[in-house]
Amino acid sequence: MLTVVRVHLPSDIPIVGCELTPYVLLRRPDSLLISDDIPESAPVYGCFLRYKWYRIQSDKHVAMCSIHPSEQATLQCLACVKAKIPVAKSYHCSPKCFSDAWQHHRLLHERAASAVNTNGNEENAGSGVNTSLTSSQSSGSLTNGTTPFPVVVTQRSGGETWFEVGRSKTYTPSADDIGHTLKFECAIINAVTKSTVGNASTMMSRVIPAPSPTPRRLISVSGVDIPLHLDLDSRLISSGTFTVLSYNILSDAYATNELYSYCPSWALAWTYRRQNLLREIAGYRADIVCLQEVQSDHFEEFFAPELDKHGYQALFKRKTTEVISGNINTVDGCATFFRRDRFTHVKKYEVEFNKAAQSLTEALVPSAQKKTALNRLLKDNIALIVVLEAKFNSQGVDNTGKRQLVCVANTHVNVHQELKDVRLWQVHTLLKGLEKIAATADIPMLLCGDFNSAPGSAPHALVSMGKVDPMHPELAVDPFGILRPATKLTHHLPLVSAYTSFARIPVVPGLAQKRRKLDPSTNEPLFTSCTRDHFGTLDYIFYSADSVTVESLLELLDEESLRKDTALPSPEWSSDHIALLAGFRCKPRTRR
Repeated sequence: MLTVVRVHLPSDIPIVGCELTPYVLLRRPDSLLISDDIPESAPVYGCFLRYKWYRIQSDKHVAMCSIHPSEQATLQCLACVKAKIPVAKSYHCSPKCFSDAWQHHRLLHERAASAVNTNGNEENAGSGVNTSLTSSQSSGSLTNGTTPFPVVVTQRSGGETWFEVGRSKTYTPSADDIGHTLKFECAIINAVTKSTVGNASTMMSRVIPAPSPTPRRLISVSGVDIPLHLDLDSRLISSGTFTVLSYNILSDAYATNELYSYCPSWALAWTYRRQNLLREIAGYRADIVCLQEVQSDHFEEFFAPELDKHGYQALFKRKTTEVISGNINTVDGCATFFRRDRFTHVKKYEVEFNKAAQSLTEALVPSAQKKTALNRLLKDNIALIVVLEAKFNSQGVDNTGKRQLVCVANTHVNVHQELKDVRLWQVHTLLKGLEKIAATADIPMLLCGDFNSAPGSAPHALVSMGKVDPMHPELAVDPFGILRPATKLTHHLPLVSAYTSFARIPVVPGLAQKRRKLDPSTNEPLFTSCTRDHFGTLDYIFYSADSVTVESLLELLDEESLRKDTALPSPEWSSDHIALLAGFRCKPRTRR
């Protein structure tokens, strides 16, 4: 007979909207352990598994802390209530909690006062803390998972009531569950008698609402804030402008408790992060989205189908696997999405730096050093280049005789800081490929991604200045001479970093605060990655200044607001990088 050995959940804290999938370990009569699902239609050893989920509701209403969502709230900010800020953000577990969070919390008051809290209605709809089951909810049938079923109510002593809320193995907490405890039960059922012959269960903490990131404003280069929630489609199409998002989303394979021990385990779980990332990405409504560190399975099973619902077409390039070992489905890569109502796909180029490395070593490296050189150069990094045709043009919608093409490169350059020569060589190789495309068409260029290179580094200088100073200290690291002579490290694309446009914004109220988020020596953001061990800028959106101009930029985050959770990732922001977004306008072009 089968027996249940253990029932385990990946996180003890259930989050609204994040699917819960328990791990159930069984022992067969021959003592072998299995974790297979056993449906009634295919019993094993004369038994099948039956699952039930319960919500335990108490007569006592419970509010949860907005900063420490696993803790019950003991005080509420009345200014939030008065300003009609989402109620979930008004609760704190202690006076110290409220005091420590004040610098960040006061921004909610300021934004409410200026009517730019774009997520207010949405959060109010899903973040109530005193939810009670109404008569309409406690009768009829409910659905969670795949099986509809009648609600079963079991009254317990002490003012608690157990409501059966699910009969599938998975369960997704809803707003009705907020503040309540969930229980999962797995029973072994005799296939003939339908009697229970064994069971196990596990209890969880109270369900908490999904923390929502503080909205980021879109800043016009004129210094005027643009609410992201406005439907700008008609204005964008008529004026020939478009927006581009670049975001390293942190692959689940790298999101380990060892690396990010400061992040609560429930906030690090992929089931939570994927929903939070999707809400953030979809909320920006960018016309073109460039993501890095997207696992192959997550692209196929989650991002491609989910963003398809938001009107995006998807393209993907997985890293090569000469170096990477393990499950090929979890290898990450670069994913580019574009809105079908704004663009059509023209052409796709895939850049595999490993292939370029093999050609390079054959041509330049002596035979005795080839193996060592390849060990250094083969790092599986890639780039995805997409040529799109806009459903608008630089002259406006009435000028339909001219095609408006846009070339978008999405890359993730080698991370190892000791391999400075490899990183610079990869960037140079990509730029040479883009030059070939530019030579065949009069086309704006956008270069997005995680370059793992700080402002002022050799790769950054090469992209933004078109060359590298021969005396740059990073050129000293070149054991196989792949960068020599330094005079070959050039390109002729007029690329400019979009975020340096912040430094060119006219002096307007609030400008000083925006500029404090820039490095005055480079005009780049102070950081795009903020972990416990690293703080700095690694991500960029470069554009060809002869063909497009920057119209707007997504505001940068300040370190102080992130440090309240120690660093990234956090319950609020689900990657160790921040998203960058720029709005562009195509310049009128002369027909060739």
